[in-house]
Amino acid sequence: MKTGEVSIRVIYADTDAMGIVYHASYVRWFEAGRTELCRELGVIGENGESFPYYLPLTKICCHYLLPARYDDLLIVETTIHDVKRASIEFGYRIFDEKKRRLLVRGSTLHACTNGTGKVVRIPKMMMDKLKHCNNVEGE
Repeated sequence: MKTGEVSIRVIYADTDAMGIVYHASYVRWFEAGRTELCRELGVIGENGESFPYYLPLTKICCHYLLPARYDDLLIVETTIHDVKRASIEFGYRIFDEKKRRLLVRGSTLHACTNGTGKVVRIPKMMMDKLKHCNNVEGE
């Protein structure tokens, strides 16, 4: 299974008044991890688009285990959990910089749509790249 990793430094704008990372910041970091993994797999192009297709978010789950704080260096691990005919589920784990403490885990579900927003089957070119990453069959 292919796992992507991205390092994120917590900046002041990511925190609340107590210096603890604000819960919505993790959602942005999920996106950073997902984008890098898709780029590594060749699923998205240089402009960040998935060619003539899009992957809008349809569901998100985030389990906060331990707080991160201002100036922490975090590691975002991203994997592909499942690929279906017209959707992809990504999984995330966010660790401290030495990967000793798991701070957050979560997942996002994305539909595959065309340029007009219609849900469509994941194109074969994209499915082939995803199958090699995760040993998924696709439906």
